[in-house]
Amino acid sequence: MSDSFTVYTALSLVACFGVALLLAWLLYRKTEHLDRRLRYALFAIRTVALGLIGCLLAFPLIRSVSYNLEKPIILIAQDNSISAGNIEPAGFNKQQYEKNLKDLAKQLEDDYEVKVYNFSDVVSPGFDFSYKGKLTNASQLITQLNDAYLNRNIGAVILATDGIFNRGGTPLYEVNKLKAPVYTIALGDSVAKKDLMIASINYNDLVYLNNEFILSIQVQAFDSKGMHTTLSVLDNGRNVFEEQVQINENAFVKNIQVKLKASKLGLQKYTINLSPLAHEVSEKNNTQSVFIEVIDARQKILIAAAGPHPDISALKQVIAQNKNYEVKIALADDLNSVNLKDYGLVVLYQLPSVSYDATGFLNKLQLTNVSIWHILGAQSNFNAFNQIQKEVHIVNANAPLQEAYSHVNTGFTAFNLDDQAVKQIEAYDPLLMPFGKVQFNGNAMVVLNQRIGKIDTENPQLFFMSDNGRKTGYLIGEGLWRWKLSEAETQKETSVFNDLISKSIQYLSVKDDKRKFKAYTTKNAFDENEPILINAVLYTDSYVPVNTPDVAVQIKSQDGKTYNFLCSRTENAYQLNAGALPSGSYSYMASTTFGNQKYTAKGMFYVHALIAEYQQTAANHQLLNTISKQTNAAMYMPQDISKLAEVIKNNEQIKTVSYEDRKYQELINFKWLFALIMVLLTTEWFFRKRNGEM
Repeated sequence: MSDSFTVYTALSLVACFGVALLLAWLLYRKTEHLDRRLRYALFAIRTVALGLIGCLLAFPLIRSVSYNLEKPIILIAQDNSISAGNIEPAGFNKQQYEKNLKDLAKQLEDDYEVKVYNFSDVVSPGFDFSYKGKLTNASQLITQLNDAYLNRNIGAVILATDGIFNRGGTPLYEVNKLKAPVYTIALGDSVAKKDLMIASINYNDLVYLNNEFILSIQVQAFDSKGMHTTLSVLDNGRNVFEEQVQINENAFVKNIQVKLKASKLGLQKYTINLSPLAHEVSEKNNTQSVFIEVIDARQKILIAAAGPHPDISALKQVIAQNKNYEVKIALADDLNSVNLKDYGLVVLYQLPSVSYDATGFLNKLQLTNVSIWHILGAQSNFNAFNQIQKEVHIVNANAPLQEAYSHVNTGFTAFNLDDQAVKQIEAYDPLLMPFGKVQFNGNAMVVLNQRIGKIDTENPQLFFMSDNGRKTGYLIGEGLWRWKLSEAETQKETSVFNDLISKSIQYLSVKDDKRKFKAYTTKNAFDENEPILINAVLYTDSYVPVNTPDVAVQIKSQDGKTYNFLCSRTENAYQLNAGALPSGSYSYMASTTFGNQKYTAKGMFYVHALIAEYQQTAANHQLLNTISKQTNAAMYMPQDISKLAEVIKNNEQIKTVSYEDRKYQELINFKWLFALIMVLLTTEWFFRKRNGEM
């Protein structure tokens, strides 16, 4: 049926009942012997019944229209972060402000649908004036409101905050998503108070044992001219640096370089502290801690080759990006002076080679337990290659070279390659490799197989094996530089080539951890509003992961407080979410019993104290005013909250919206219509039968 009653509809109705009238007339035109009133009644009954049946055929659908009214939604968002409740301007009455904001919500409920939220580092429904939020993320608030009320009738947003947003960036460019005026209530004091703070610390989070490193510390002070403070740096509680800082400006900024030496392995905590000033607004921002991991010397990686090649340069660039690695290239005769004991991985680029006899170097290499990555190409001596190692044999390797594309083996699990990486690797230019077939002598973990033209083969291109505990890798093909060049041409933000090479180097260079029970945190340092995540894995004697027995974890704080947990089971391992913990250093011990053997694993982690809410003490009312002006609204001070209800009611853009709800139903579903037709036809049959017409 059409969306409205049209001429076609009227004509169709006339036609249905016209035909019904004609059929009824044909039936009763020669029944003059019947009582006149009965004759006309039966004629009418037959006409209506046939007309209704005609409507069922002509109008299978009927439309019903209803109108729903939706009140404007008023969203009230109240800043519940520390900064919003920490700095109060002169004359500000916090209790009165909180009462006025609640009263505003009640006044608006009569005419609008009011929804209240509080926000800091999380967004929660309802009012909360505890002011305990460690961060302020207004962008997250806007995003969640937009998701929750998409395509709804948002009349206005009332945002009560101090304008200090330290996570997620400024909401200035996000508020337009709500398509509603944003009235801001300016909390806090925009006048800078006397305060001293550590504004920022720049440092490398990874340094090497016995190396010097620098902490670049920026000290700021406000309204404190003529005063002085002492900057001190503590290494796990021990004072290792101290300097007097004279404050000679009211808006004071000074960068101080602190040179320290890493003298102890492991994760080290350095605490930077400024002695407090008299009557400063907050001492919380006078102290910050940083965590630096001190590791032993860099792992050395050797690239050995008969001569230069673009692939070698591409490999070196990738390896050198990792601070944990120190890469050296040795060509031809330089190989004879290399001390192989210094290296954790040797990349043999087309060695043995047809152009250089490196037998002496290769023989020395076989006497070590250093991991090896063989890369074969046009200059490789395949006969010599088949002789110097027993794991891989290239059959008919002296045949002409061919081009082979890469096909990712989805069954490889030693490291992950996401869908985007797989797609890009399979689109790379082909590598040059011998036509011969690759045979294994042992188990191989294949990363890439060869694709010849459009045919995916089982012939491997990149794979890993183990030779009596020594990890070995094999890449059969040269032309890696083309892969890197193709990425440079497409200007990819992330390099799949770098990721693939880095993960291969890491897999080959890392020594296997043979412990049967391991427990480790997802990172060494957490923020105090982050959940502490600990993973654990248990192996059988054949190193098959199991998660049958329970795993208990005890976490102990630096002051001796203990927390006991039981890990949850994942598919074949364990995981613990210990929730957020107060700032400080913690140790943990995981334990389990498997068979008759008891296993334990220990570790430690730190929890950062979040001080972002103390880093800026002056409210940003200018930003709030800009947000309101941008959305055709206005900023109000806390004492003017009562005006907002009237302003919103007088805003002609905030109005109730009527939604038309159209429903189409099949006429055949109306049971009463069938009942009516049956009653009419039954009544007609009864009287016709009674009067001898049937």
